Amino acid sequence: MYYDGKIWIGDSDGEKISILPKMANRHGLIAGATGTGKTITLKVLAESFSDAGVPVFVADVKGDLAGMCRPGMDTEDMRARIARFGLEECGFTYKSYPSEFWDIYGEMGIPLRTTMSEMGPLLLARLMELNETQTAILTIIFDIADKEGLILTDTKDLKSMIQYVTDHSKEYTEEYGNMSKQSLGAILRGVVALEAQGGENFFTEPGLAISDWFQTVDGRGMINLLDCRVLMHNTTMYATFLLWMMTELFEVLPEIGDPEKPRMVFFFDEAHLLFKNISRAFMNKIEQVVKLIRSKGVGIYFITQSPKDVPDEILNQLGNKIQHALRAYTPSEMKAIRAAAASFRVNPDFDTATVLQELGTGEALISVLDEKGIPSVVRKCRILPPQSLMGPISDSEKQQEFCKSNLYLKYKDTSDPESAYEILTRLAQKEALEAEEAAKAAEQAKADAAAQKQAEREAAKAEAAAQKEAERKEKAVKNSIGKVASTAAGTVGREVGNAVGSAVGGKFGKKLGGNLGASLARNIIGLLKK
Repeated sequence: MYYDGKIWIGDSDGEKISILPKMANRHGLIAGATGTGKTITLKVLAESFSDAGVPVFVADVKGDLAGMCRPGMDTEDMRARIARFGLEECGFTYKSYPSEFWDIYGEMGIPLRTTMSEMGPLLLARLMELNETQTAILTIIFDIADKEGLILTDTKDLKSMIQYVTDHSKEYTEEYGNMSKQSLGAILRGVVALEAQGGENFFTEPGLAISDWFQTVDGRGMINLLDCRVLMHNTTMYATFLLWMMTELFEVLPEIGDPEKPRMVFFFDEAHLLFKNISRAFMNKIEQVVKLIRSKGVGIYFITQSPKDVPDEILNQLGNKIQHALRAYTPSEMKAIRAAAASFRVNPDFDTATVLQELGTGEALISVLDEKGIPSVVRKCRILPPQSLMGPISDSEKQQEFCKSNLYLKYKDTSDPESAYEILTRLAQKEALEAEEAAKAAEQAKADAAAQKQAEREAAKAEAAAQKEAERKEKAVKNSIGKVASTAAGTVGREVGNAVGSAVGGKFGKKLGGNLGASLARNIIGLLKK
């Protein structure tokens, strides 16, 4: 309850135990075993911050926080509690709180989406359960996309980018080192698995504008409730998405130092899931956000069963602590109780470890920061009742609530702007067309070369045939001339010889002269032919 300018949590022997708004951004812890009252404590704090004008984000793991949009019900038990705390004199009334319902699946709230680029490689690697080498390669893929001006909006953008890097890996080896096809294939399979978990629904536009969480209604801060009932089926996705939201607040908000009251308070239920099986790089990111986000005016409150669920590096940053009962049935659980007790500033009036085990439902040990930032001694307190409805509302009532929100109209429909997929698809089509044209040109060049070679062979063959025919004709002419000349020479020679023979000696001389004349004539013709 917000009273006297303070976040009133509970009562300790008639003394009001409250968180000072100016110290609320020093973070906090709500811990305790199941059924000890953590949810009621969370509701009381969320209502108080809202009344103080501080917007709130709450992860509603079980769906039992939705009743905050309805006023509380007057029951005999509530009247007894109001009288016990003297709440009526302090202005306690049943009332509803301004609430926005969100759901990354868009079923039980306004669709809460983001893009691959905004999520970033480190958180995506955790979602896809990649090893260190694969995470490093995914980081390189994001760097290449950034340098190439390629926006990664949805899963098909990232798949296209992975395929592009796979196809051009040799071009990037010199700058980034070797990226094996096995690792690239593993990352691609991780994206496909993410799609199967609904990734194509929440990695898309329009992404969440974090400024929409900072609404106030009539001076009261908006309580933003994320329905996590389905999301909790995948605990890694749940923890990663909540860390992304915290990171968005850290990166978007400007520095404001230590304001009089927080700009926003963020409640992280089932916080142990955030620290489960995380890498050193992931842990470093969480530490950075928790340490530095207080200067942005944001207080983070982790809710879990035991303080041991939160690493010491983070636990040391949580100044406001509300510890409900812890149970010890084993030596390790007893050790956890002693560790939880040791985290409080000692109260000489009781033994903290003993009281921790004796607390009833709705009771808690509380230590808060004073005006100088010093933790108060631990006090045993009874937690105030909430002013809104104690339990949940039906899903149909919830749908009616978020469907009438202006933000629902803003986020209900997805859009698919031009991004890496469209650009790389066009590039691939262009490369394929160029490759096809190059192949056709090469084939045509090959055909032209073959045709040219064939033409040359045919020309050479024709030339050879012509040469052969010319030689044949020349030879035939020579042969004809030879025959004619030989016949003519014989006839002429015989005639000459006959004439000579007659003059020499009658018939015998005529015959001899004819033969000699013919032979002589043929020899002369033969010499001429040569």
